[in-house]
Amino acid sequence: MQPADISRIAVVEELDVSADGATAVVARRIVHRGHYEKHLYAVALDGRHRPHRLTEGRFRDRSVHISPDGARVAFLRGDPGDEHHPADLCTVPIAGGAVRRWIRVRSMTGFGAVKELAWSPDGRSIAFTADVDPPRFIVGDRPAIGTPAWRSATAPAPVARRITRTDWRWDEIGHRDHWAHLFVMELAAGAKPRQVTSGDWDVSGITWHPNGRTVAFVSDQGERPDLHPCASIWAVDVDAGPRSKRSRPQLLLDAPGGANRPSFSPDGRWLAAVGLLTPEPLDDLSPGLLLGAADGSRPPVALAPGLDRPIGNWADTDLNGWMVTGRSGPAWLDDCTIVASVTDRGRSLPERWVIDPTTGDLLDAPAPSDRHDSGPWADATTHMVGVAPASAGGVGRVVTLGTLNGRAMEVMSVDLTAPVEERRFRTHTTFGSSWQRRYLQPKMERVEVPGPGGPIETWIASPPDAGDEPLPTVVDVHGGPLGCWAPAPHIEVIMLVGAGYRVVLPNIRGSAGYGKDWIRPQLGDWGGVDAADVHAALDHVIERGLTDPERLGALGLSYGGFMVNWLVATSDRFAGAVSENGVTNQVSVWANSDSGPEYDRASLLGDPFSPEGIEKLWHQSPLRHVTNVTTPLLMLQAESDLRCPPQDNEQFFIALRHLGRTVEYVLYPDESHVYASAGRPDRRIDRMQRVLDWFERHLA
Repeated sequence: MQPADISRIAVVEELDVSADGATAVVARRIVHRGHYEKHLYAVALDGRHRPHRLTEGRFRDRSVHISPDGARVAFLRGDPGDEHHPADLCTVPIAGGAVRRWIRVRSMTGFGAVKELAWSPDGRSIAFTADVDPPRFIVGDRPAIGTPAWRSATAPAPVARRITRTDWRWDEIGHRDHWAHLFVMELAAGAKPRQVTSGDWDVSGITWHPNGRTVAFVSDQGERPDLHPCASIWAVDVDAGPRSKRSRPQLLLDAPGGANRPSFSPDGRWLAAVGLLTPEPLDDLSPGLLLGAADGSRPPVALAPGLDRPIGNWADTDLNGWMVTGRSGPAWLDDCTIVASVTDRGRSLPERWVIDPTTGDLLDAPAPSDRHDSGPWADATTHMVGVAPASAGGVGRVVTLGTLNGRAMEVMSVDLTAPVEERRFRTHTTFGSSWQRRYLQPKMERVEVPGPGGPIETWIASPPDAGDEPLPTVVDVHGGPLGCWAPAPHIEVIMLVGAGYRVVLPNIRGSAGYGKDWIRPQLGDWGGVDAADVHAALDHVIERGLTDPERLGALGLSYGGFMVNWLVATSDRFAGAVSENGVTNQVSVWANSDSGPEYDRASLLGDPFSPEGIEKLWHQSPLRHVTNVTTPLLMLQAESDLRCPPQDNEQFFIALRHLGRTVEYVLYPDESHVYASAGRPDRRIDRMQRVLDWFERHLA
């Protein structure tokens, strides 16, 4: 596989399931004429029909939601050349037919970009979120949001932005000039959207109560949410008049450590969410499943608090595209069964919790184990979970999008009522991974490397015909550090293996999915126990004779970029390295990053409020050791990255240039933090070619 082949990759990256469990609808992304297009397909889960295409043309169709009666699909239709361009709200019959636009943003006034969708239980209305006026920080006369003047490409920039809070920016969004609020629109001729909420706070994570009158949402309405973020679950009666008390949001679920992803039980009695009951939690506490009364009358309790594994997909493989946020639950299979993904030892897999529907008492829950090391779940990672609730006389269906045995994302289903050892994925599609058949795929070997803190689960990716001879080897460090490598490889791993390299993928201390005892030692010790684990993984492949110690390379993005910078600044064992959107100076990035202060608090990295806090930040900064760097270093940077901004990495580059070291710095305009997997196709191709060329020059 060559970098230009990125344009031939297809990714199935969104999923919803009809209420009767007969049909799934997915969004499949391709590259066409240098831009991404995304189209919807209906998949018959009984296997009687091949997937049929519902939409086509030069569009990005996303945010897939099937109507309660299973007849229509609601979605957002955007511009293929600009993923941030305001999208239209559309529907299409699930059996196929004409697309109908209910909201054409270019001709609507009163709101901006539509972001989320949710069908009402009767299928007559859709709730959505959209940006609204007033602007938060803009100074000077500005066109009203949603007007033709506001949408014009020639609209003048604001006079200034008067910043009074620290949350004025966010990666992939840029300036957060407007809050998003809740709207409801009846799907009938002549109907217009009606704004339901307003205020100096944001609305996300919307879901309807089964009564069809109430919408729950996630919002942070604390006293200083920019300094102490802690979102809660709220609800509002969408049918109440503007002067009614019921029109004011009511707090439903307040978790001291924050909560999100609300989901009502089918009988309307319970509200499940993901969150933590510990105030100001540190990174070693995994977000778990919470349960509260749907009317807010009962405080939330943690279901299976001893699970010690995060809810959701924390595993790293860009075979899922990385362009959308996965729906990992919670979702209700029936009045007593909750389904959600759990990340456990590099795999993100659907699990179930069973409660007493009357009392809410927990009857059954998943537990961490080593069962994923072999058997049917060994090489699976699910990115999205869809549930068809059990109907009278039937069993509910759990459908996922996920990888299996190194294969890219496909639609799969699984019976969670079966004993764990008997569970099997049934695959329903092939059009998400068919592109892989053209290219050599790596042989993935799972090993447990002896490490100073215990066994390090590690994948070794090799050319399938390489045997045991020593090869030039690249260690690839995941992001986070609360990410973790999955059994399915990154696209960059496929290309490196195809070029003749081995790639070592260790889940070092700090990786999610291995419990708090694996994370805790790394907190406040970046470059300590984690670096020791990277070296242990390399020592292992050298001792096995798989690697030429004179031809070692290092590669990493985000926290992985930090680790590459740290490794080359504290070791001379690498012949070449590539750091991408990394961190070099923890003192400055504390404030330069869009999420720096809260991130550093939860990671125990330090703060600038005392000499001791500054020394702690500086102690974990690769820039502190820059004079020791002798390894040729390629630095790749997204120019619009607000998570790990260019200003930080430029310090390392400029210092290395002054020291006369071998270093290159490549900036990619307009791109954000994960451009390597989600950026413009030509930039992804250029980036990958530079990685291969750099290692060819210095390792091979």
